[in-house]
Amino acid sequence: MKNEYYLAADNPDDYFCSFMQGLVKRNPGEPEFHQAVEEAAKSLIPFMFDNKKYLQGQILERLSEPDRIISFRVCWADDQGSIRTNRGFRVQFSNAIGPYKGGLRFHPTVNQGILKFLGFEQILKNSLTSLPIGGGKGGSNFNPKGKSEAEVMRFCQAFMMELSHHIGENTDVPAGDIGVGSREISYMFGRYKQLKKEFTGVITGKGLALGGSLGRVEATGYGVVYFAQNVLAENSVGLKGKVCVVSGSGNVAQYAVEKLLELGAKVTAMSDSGGFIHEPNGFDNEKLEYIKTIKNQRKSLAGYAEKFSTVYHRGKKPWGVPCEFAFPCATQNEICIEDAQALVNGGCKGVFEGANMPSDLAAIKFFEAKDVIFAPAKAANAGGVAISALEMSQNSMRLSWSKEEVDQRLKDIMASIHKQCVEYGKGKQGTDYVTGANIAGFVKVAEAMLAYGVT
Repeated sequence: MKNEYYLAADNPDDYFCSFMQGLVKRNPGEPEFHQAVEEAAKSLIPFMFDNKKYLQGQILERLSEPDRIISFRVCWADDQGSIRTNRGFRVQFSNAIGPYKGGLRFHPTVNQGILKFLGFEQILKNSLTSLPIGGGKGGSNFNPKGKSEAEVMRFCQAFMMELSHHIGENTDVPAGDIGVGSREISYMFGRYKQLKKEFTGVITGKGLALGGSLGRVEATGYGVVYFAQNVLAENSVGLKGKVCVVSGSGNVAQYAVEKLLELGAKVTAMSDSGGFIHEPNGFDNEKLEYIKTIKNQRKSLAGYAEKFSTVYHRGKKPWGVPCEFAFPCATQNEICIEDAQALVNGGCKGVFEGANMPSDLAAIKFFEAKDVIFAPAKAANAGGVAISALEMSQNSMRLSWSKEEVDQRLKDIMASIHKQCVEYGKGKQGTDYVTGANIAGFVKVAEAMLAYGVT
C-alpha cells in the first residue's frame, strides 16, 4: 500500500512539501533538525520516486523519527559545594546497520533539536564509512569552559551515572564532540568501568593507555583533507600551493591545517568563537604548534596575535579572506548567504566541510549556483567516526594497530566515500556531492530497514 504522502502527491515536489510540513509539525521549534532533514530529503525524494519500494516502505518517514530519545537530569556539586543541575540527552536514532554511534557534546547551546540534527546526519555519515555502525548523538547543556578540573570530573561522573543504563559495546557507543575531549572521555569511561565492573570498548576517543586508537585525534582533520584530495583529483587539481582558509582552531581545524601544510597548501586564516587571525604569508608548523598549545589550554587566539604581532579580528568570521579553498571546521551554520558571497567574491573554488553542517541551506544553494565545489559534512568529515569504529574493532580484538596502518585505513575509507558520492552524484555537469552523499548513505540503511520488515 502506498503511504499517505505518496497517495496525495503525484510528483517529488508535492511529496517533498507534504513530507516537510509533517516533519515540522511533529517537531516544532527544532530548526537545525528541520534543516538537516530538508537538505537530505531534496536529494532522496526524487531517488525514491525512481525506486518506489522506498516510498512504499515509508523509509524516509521512519528514518527521520528517532528510535528513542533519552532525557535526564544531571546533578553535581561545584567547588563551593553548591548543587548544580544540567540536562543530559542521548538520541538513539537508528541501529539498522549497527550499534548507535555518535559523539557527546557539552555546550550551553545543546538542546534536543540540535542533537536530533546531529544524530540524523550521523546515520548517513556512518553508513558512508561502510562500517557496521548506526547513528546517534548525545550531550548536555553543561559548559566545561571556566570550570575547574574537579568540577569537570564531578559532572562527567554524574552524567555517566545515568547514561550507563543506555549504552554498551553492542548497543550504543558514544564518542567526543564539542566540549568533550580526552579528559572528559577518560572521566566518563572510568566511571562506566567502575559501575559495570568490566573493561569494554563502550566509548571511543579514549587515551592510548585506556584502549584508544593511534590516529584518532587527527582523524577528522586529516580525513577532510584526504576527501578534498580525492575531489580535486577528480578535477585534475592538487592542493600544493593553493591558498586555504580554515575556520575553527580546535581539534578538527588543527589537524586539517597540519595536513594541508604537509601537502604544500598555504593556510592564511584560522578562527575561534571570539574572532579570527589572518597570516597573509601563511602559517607554518611553529605557529601551528603554538595555536595547539594555547587552544589545548582553552585560551583565545588573541594570545597568538599578541605573540606573533598580527591582528585578532574580534567578532568576525574568516570568510572575507581571499582563498581558493575553504575548510569550515568550527560549528553548525557558521556560513550563511553573506559569508558564501564573500567567499565567492574572494575567489573560492571549493568548500570542504570539516564541522557538522557548517553551511546553511541558502549558502549551499549559492555555492551550487556559482559552480563552487561543495563537499558536505556527512562525507567530508566522516574520518573521525570511521577511526572511532576502528577503535571499536581494536578493543574487541584486544589489539592495537600502528599509526601508519590506521592512517592508511583512513585514506582508504575517505577514497571509498568519495567513490560512492561519484557513483550516485555524477551528472553531465560533474559530481553533485550533496546528492551523491545523501543517496549513497541512504541506500545501505534503507535496504536493511526493508529486510527487517516493519520494525
